Amino acid sequence: MVISKKPRLFIYAALVALLPLFGLANPNDSTTVSHQVAHADKTTHENTEGLTKEQLKVKETKEFIRHHLLDSHDFHLFSYGKDEAGHENHVSFPLPVILWDNGIHFFMSSKFEHGHAAAESKGNYYAINHHNGQIYKTDAAGTFIENDKGKIANDKPIDLSITKNVSMILITGLIMFLLFAGLGKSYKKNGSIAAGAGRFFEPIILYIRDEIAIPNIGVKYYRKYMSFLLTIFFFVWFLNMFGLTPLGVNVTGNIAITAALAIIAYIITTFTAKKDYWKHIFWMPGVPVPMKFILAPIELLGTFIKPFSLMIRLYANMLAGHVVLMSLIALMYSANHFIGSPLALLLSFVLTILEVLVALLQAYIFTMLAALYFGSAVEEHHHEEVH
Repeated sequence: MVISKKPRLFIYAALVALLPLFGLANPNDSTTVSHQVAHADKTTHENTEGLTKEQLKVKETKEFIRHHLLDSHDFHLFSYGKDEAGHENHVSFPLPVILWDNGIHFFMSSKFEHGHAAAESKGNYYAINHHNGQIYKTDAAGTFIENDKGKIANDKPIDLSITKNVSMILITGLIMFLLFAGLGKSYKKNGSIAAGAGRFFEPIILYIRDEIAIPNIGVKYYRKYMSFLLTIFFFVWFLNMFGLTPLGVNVTGNIAITAALAIIAYIITTFTAKKDYWKHIFWMPGVPVPMKFILAPIELLGTFIKPFSLMIRLYANMLAGHVVLMSLIALMYSANHFIGSPLALLLSFVLTILEVLVALLQAYIFTMLAALYFGSAVEEHHHEEVH
């Protein structure tokens, strides 16, 4: 396996994989502060006065879709009624909030009261901004400060929280570990015969080996890349499927996640590439010397475009699918018509079936392209015809 044999590569890949889990501090620039705005629920919701009923429906639909696409610090299950303050009663599962702000701050997200209160920790107060879902340092009232450009100027601590997306990543990793550890044990116990759920996944594993890894990488080198190819296929596939559940997760629709996966593939390609790979980039044999100086920068740029295409393809396809599906679901409730509502329900059902296929297809495409890049990195070139 490529990573286990080279600890340095494993360290690089681990560091890159952790990138989506970190936020960056946003220091407060007091010189740009122009005015204060009210508490979280007053700042995040636009003024609805003067809006017609149809405009209000459109606004609520956009809020509904945006809330589904963003990461959050809890698993929201459903809402009902309203309390005395006029806020909806939410039923959700809180997640741990871990902040670094001159020390570690640890508390549960339930202290935010679904964005309606500031959470106190070691004398500091923190509140969630409803527009972007990020945590900022505030006063006891949860006041946000805007600069002259309309952006929040509050200090933003480093956020290491176990959010909904992070939770699903950890859950998916645990499922994969238990699933394939059990498959390995059944192989050992039953004489290389899969048992239980392994009977379903064994043909998929063999397909990845025989139809993706070997044809694109070659019999000589495919084994050291199989661990990554299998991991990335099932990781993307499982997360895509979780995104179609009522849990409301959108992990692969988060560009930070897809960027981390693409960068790991780029690091493996770069550090396992043979000298012929770099020779064909910087000094292509059989090409006139003047053309080499022109083509070398283009080829080098291509090495960065490849992981970028991996990132954008997965992110854009999954995000677009979620937006369209959630729009149809919202239309089903807002249409309020004996033809429009059933039609929206039918379209959302058909699109859900299509998204199940897209979830598998995107995992396949990501794995196939990664195998192509690995194959180009270890390809053995013969230049006798040039000489």
